Amino acid sequence: MSFRLFDAPLREPSQFVGFAGNRIDRQSENRADDAVEKALADGTARLMLMHAGRLYLKLDDEAFDPWFKADESQAFEVSLGQGVLLGFSEEGPVLAMPAGVEPEKLPETVKAIDYRSVYMQGLVDEAAAGALAQGAALLAWHASHAFCSKCGNRSEMRAGGYRRHCPSCGTDHFPRTDPVAIMLTATREKCLLGRGRHFAPGMYSALAGFIEPGETIEAAVRRETLEEAGIRLGRVVYHASQPWPFPYSLMIGCFGEPLNEDIQADLNELEDCRWFFREEVRTMLDRTHAGGLITPPKGAIAHHLIRAWVDSE
Repeated sequence: MSFRLFDAPLREPSQFVGFAGNRIDRQSENRADDAVEKALADGTARLMLMHAGRLYLKLDDEAFDPWFKADESQAFEVSLGQGVLLGFSEEGPVLAMPAGVEPEKLPETVKAIDYRSVYMQGLVDEAAAGALAQGAALLAWHASHAFCSKCGNRSEMRAGGYRRHCPSCGTDHFPRTDPVAIMLTATREKCLLGRGRHFAPGMYSALAGFIEPGETIEAAVRRETLEEAGIRLGRVVYHASQPWPFPYSLMIGCFGEPLNEDIQADLNELEDCRWFFREEVRTMLDRTHAGGLITPPKGAIAHHLIRAWVDSE
């Protein structure tokens, strides 16, 4: 039996999901404590400005531009000392900065649009959406980890935003990413989809849940599926992942093999959970379902899991 280690497509499935087009050279080994200051002094530096879960976008000839120069960012009360260096593009340094001007006080040529709408409506290109995910996650982590968890004193940003140092006790803290398992339980004929209470009207999606400490991805997939739907899983196969800046998660997409069909949905977690046959799911993907049922939008990893299964026959 032969085994080919890299018998896989040149462009893996993860590259097709929303927020996954980041092409920034992070240069993680070169992050000095004055990296942000040096980057801002570079005339080619480009900044993304963010405030309360929104990205500031310049409206230019009916197109949106997410990039600001350092000098033009001053009008938006940017906290330069709280910015993070994302890395370097071919054009120069790339940074994310928290802005202070409230959306209602912005000039008509600048709009503040929430992150989810930016990617769902395709307002920026893939590379900018990837940079958005990186910057939004880092700024959210800094906003919620301003104090040392060991001694309670205020910590300081270091390494261009990739470390917080406590000057009181000397502890270093590093940005976190919360892993989330999202799984499509499926047979050849049908797949399991659930509906959360906060979902858009008619939307059904793959089940999902946070991976807990000491748990493998596969164990989390099996546990969450059993807890939410009462379905026991056999084999679990990884498919793709997606950076998810709400606030700093990584969605890990898998397929699961069901060992039973009788659903016992946790109605505290879900509004509904049921089996769907392939052709019905195809109409949900194509937005032609007779009952108006739909799946998540194209940028979501759930959409790609569902589409991959529908097209696998």
